Amino acid sequence: MGMSVGSASGESEVMVEMNTTPLIDVMLVLLIMFIMSLPIQTHAVKLDMPRPNSNAKPSTPPGVVDLEIDFDNTIMWNGNTVDNLDTLARYLASVAAKDNQDEVHLRPNRLSKYDTVAKVLAIAQRLGVKKIGFVGNEQFLQ
Repeated sequence: MGMSVGSASGESEVMVEMNTTPLIDVMLVLLIMFIMSLPIQTHAVKLDMPRPNSNAKPSTPPGVVDLEIDFDNTIMWNGNTVDNLDTLARYLASVAAKDNQDEVHLRPNRLSKYDTVAKVLAIAQRLGVKKIGFVGNEQFLQ
């Protein structure tokens, strides 16, 4: 790794390699100046949150409905077996009709079919059930 000073014979030859050191220095200075001239970015997400209304608080807490789907796709409403999806639709319609809707806790078994769970969720959505959530997700972590 030595520096080439020229040929040993003393003849002057034309230099065919370009010296890129000054070019790299200039590019680094320009890059630093560009970075310094950028304005500071503030990362903020603007959210329009609803205002709390002290007059609209419910007088009683909502009830809880346990909706279970067993491994053999048996649907159970608060421990009672539901015969078919039409009966389930009637139960969910009664929940959706309330002003202060009950919370529906859906607990599907890990061996139940996705199709059954999707149908139950579709019926609940179609009828306007707003408070529905999955319970017992720790069984899926294994």
